[in-house]
Amino acid sequence: MFGITHFGFFVVAVFLLNVTPGPDTAYIVGRSVAQGRSAGLVSALGISVGCCVHSLACAFGLTALLAASATAFTVVKFVGAVYLVYLGVRLIFTKAAPATAEADAAPRASAPRPLRQLFLQGFWTNVLNPKVVLFFVSFFPQFVTATSSHKALAFLALGVVFVLMSTVWNSFVAWIAGSVTRRFSGKPGMKRWLDRTVGSAFVGLGVKLATASR
Repeated sequence: MFGITHFGFFVVAVFLLNVTPGPDTAYIVGRSVAQGRSAGLVSALGISVGCCVHSLACAFGLTALLAASATAFTVVKFVGAVYLVYLGVRLIFTKAAPATAEADAAPRASAPRPLRQLFLQGFWTNVLNPKVVLFFVSFFPQFVTATSSHKALAFLALGVVFVLMSTVWNSFVAWIAGSVTRRFSGKPGMKRWLDRTVGSAFVGLGVKLATASR
């Protein structure tokens, strides 16, 4: 259908790629441990939407242009690295909020705002990772027949499968990792230590991305 070939192998390969720890997994685990299951699930959703952007770009040839340009690759790489370092530094140096009556009485309307921020952070973390761009460019074409007259539809169909499988796996990871937060919810000192650990991990991911070669 649509010129897709070796679809079964594609599904197996995507599954193996998902269960292999990478930057997205590390980010989701970090958010889940630092802020709970909801934060992890929302971050996973943001990453999935980022994958949708890559799928669309791959289907219409934009990622191929980016992969062919060394300058574009470098710019995206450093923007993504700076963003990860920024998130990490915020976690490391942000002071824990005091448990005051005013904080407990905060209106519920303000609750969705942090989740929106986490969604956008997960989205940009994925979109600004040039390694993901190169993955889509190098991996997806292997499962599309060169003579197909519906290449765009084939890429879109593969992208849907990839995003659905990744969302299920990442949500599972967020759910499991989020259980750690519940054990430490009543221990501010431990929570602070977790925030610093997660922040340091984000900074490390940013440095790794900045020094990565094509």
